[in-house]
Amino acid sequence: MSESGVEGKITVSPGGEHDPTGAAGTGGTHLTPSAVSPGGLAARHGSDMFGAANGSDTTGFGGLVEKPVAKLSTPKPYGGWFDEATDALEAAWPGFADNVLRVVVDRGELTVYVKPAAVLEIARVLRDEPNLRFELLSSVSGVDYPADDARLHAVYHFTSLTYRRRLRVEAAVTFEDPHLPSVCSVYPTADFQEREAWDMFGIVFDGHPALTRILMPDDWDGHPQRKDYPLGGIPVEYKGASIPPPDERRSYS
Repeated sequence: MSESGVEGKITVSPGGEHDPTGAAGTGGTHLTPSAVSPGGLAARHGSDMFGAANGSDTTGFGGLVEKPVAKLSTPKPYGGWFDEATDALEAAWPGFADNVLRVVVDRGELTVYVKPAAVLEIARVLRDEPNLRFELLSSVSGVDYPADDARLHAVYHFTSLTYRRRLRVEAAVTFEDPHLPSVCSVYPTADFQEREAWDMFGIVFDGHPALTRILMPDDWDGHPQRKDYPLGGIPVEYKGASIPPPDERRSYS
């Protein structure tokens, strides 16, 4: 309520002029059409921060294209504790040279890319080496990169409670051979995390004590977070309805 006892309004005048006094002295505010029209600022500047042409569309339907990045190791020295940690890992793990594909430092984060068969081995070294002490496996995530030959990536986030550090390990497998060794024997917290990565992406963790679905029904067909999985238009379990594809859904704009 305004001081005059009349509730203020927000209106748009036909001419698009800004009138701080409001309509008929009600204390409302007139806004120009461009302030409320779809696309507004992004349309005037050509694209948003994600590269989409009309608004902040991060779904990919608006033409969002990932820029290719060269898959190279970051040259040493990395800076901070990254050099100390990677040197300790290399010294404690005889298979470092044969199994580490590259080491990348980007945006203040350290990622070690390894061959699929080496996941269990590096996990054990990260936990047991006194100079590393990554006691906690915070999460196991799946990612699908359709442009890659080995497009299914498993991403492991390790945390050292002793040294207060975080390190990422990543391994990639193909659709045809989506197998990785389970790390449940080293980190019991991986139990549900690996089940979710299997459920959503179809990554098979060999040696897992009970690799079953955790989010979808047991008889669900497919893995919903793969990029080629249909976005709607499939039957909904138990309800007898269906979710229409994105381009056929009701627009709220």
